[in-house]
Amino acid sequence: MASVSDGDQRAASVTRLLGWGATAAIAFSLLIMVVMLVNGPSVSVPPLTHPAAGPPWWHGLHLRPSVVLFSLWAAAVIAAAGVAAGLVAVSRGARPPVRPLLVCVFGVIAIFTVLPPGGSTDTVSYAIDGSMVVAGHSPYVMTPKEFLATGAQIARGSPTIWQNSLSDYGPLATATEWSAAELGGTSLARITFWLKMWTALAFGAVVLLLDWLLRSDPVMRLRAHVLWSANPLLLWLIVAGGHIDGVAIAFGLAGVAVLRAPRPGTDPGLGRAVLAGLLIGAAIAVKSPYALFALAAAWALRRHLASLAALAVGGLIALAPAYLVSGRAAVTALVNRGSEVTWDNLYQICLRAVGITNPVPAHLVTIATVLCVAVAVLAWLRLPSRVPSLPAVTPALALSLAWTFMWPFQRPWYDVMIIALLVLYPASRLDWVVLIRLCFAGITYMDAIGLPTASRLYHLQEFEGHWITATVRLVTAVALIWLCVSGRWGWRSRSAESAVAAPELQPLT
Repeated sequence: MASVSDGDQRAASVTRLLGWGATAAIAFSLLIMVVMLVNGPSVSVPPLTHPAAGPPWWHGLHLRPSVVLFSLWAAAVIAAAGVAAGLVAVSRGARPPVRPLLVCVFGVIAIFTVLPPGGSTDTVSYAIDGSMVVAGHSPYVMTPKEFLATGAQIARGSPTIWQNSLSDYGPLATATEWSAAELGGTSLARITFWLKMWTALAFGAVVLLLDWLLRSDPVMRLRAHVLWSANPLLLWLIVAGGHIDGVAIAFGLAGVAVLRAPRPGTDPGLGRAVLAGLLIGAAIAVKSPYALFALAAAWALRRHLASLAALAVGGLIALAPAYLVSGRAAVTALVNRGSEVTWDNLYQICLRAVGITNPVPAHLVTIATVLCVAVAVLAWLRLPSRVPSLPAVTPALALSLAWTFMWPFQRPWYDVMIIALLVLYPASRLDWVVLIRLCFAGITYMDAIGLPTASRLYHLQEFEGHWITATVRLVTAVALIWLCVSGRWGWRSRSAESAVAAPELQPLT
């Protein structure tokens, strides 16, 4: 008996060590991120002018580009290690109180919101598009360069890569940009603050929704908060970066969650189907790839034709007025998006092996489309349904995995589409695949402005993106396929069916 007790004590000590290590690593990585944002405009924070009053706030620390970039790279690795340690600690029995955790999470969200955007110039592009609407123009017709020609000085801040590009976001995304521009006036910094405010509110809404859905199972609940709520990588990419994907996933996840069946296989009802259609339609009106959620919801309702029709009606109610107001140009800009690829895509490793150096070789998009469909079918067939009371979750996760892993144009903030669904599943090897992929993709996109092409830092970053992250994307894609084919998911807990709480609202504990 003594040996058993000693073994239990050692196991408990390891669990406590993992828990405290996770807490320290997550806190330290967040502290690094905060300092880099407080530093203000740099290689990671786009050029902004201090607003006359109010946020965003910063105080220039005059850190060198190498210090900023290497610090953020370290923060990403430390963050991933902290999240990994937290996941292991929870699986071993760690049960920290949820309420203090949520208080800390919302505190970090608030801090990130009032600091300037980091890791991307997307919020600057959003701000310019919103200013176009305020001025009576359409970002689906006018480019930032053309907007500048009208005398709009705010367009001087447009990132070079997007100066001649039209918006391909949905009408609801444009509406958030317009509202931010109305509130921010002529200050680019103030407009980015309001854009980050909408994203922060959406991210917080997902935190609360996941907490409510999983409140009856302490293990699932804590894992969700470790992988989503307290994950510094997501907090940086979505809240600090102000990416509109945070708004899209809030609508999309709510739409999937509301499509709840009283019992597995039963009809969720017309009311829930209409509401699901409205919410998923809103997600599509922010970013078009969330049409995958609509396909998943339609599949979930395939045996209930009345509810399927109600889902379609809800989607049309959300989408039709938005696109009628935006006009045909909004559809045309989306269709004409083209065949862009990101520089860290997984295919370039294979292409270079056969001597192809063209970044967008002929037929790459066609090949990627075929592979996306093939992996989607494979994941759909092989991913077990672990949340049967939410019938749209499994097909939505399968489709999202295929698109985010196989499509050649990807940014790390796109991964919210899979992580928000993944936390509704019990722990498995898929967690590690997704976390590793997110970490390296996050490292690649820690900078906001281009580095001098002659600098060593530029060449180091080029190597990291072109070779390291691209290789990680390829390896994790192969790992996903292997998990699907072998079925060795390594589920570490019972079905999540018992974890998704009953519809009655219960207080947070």
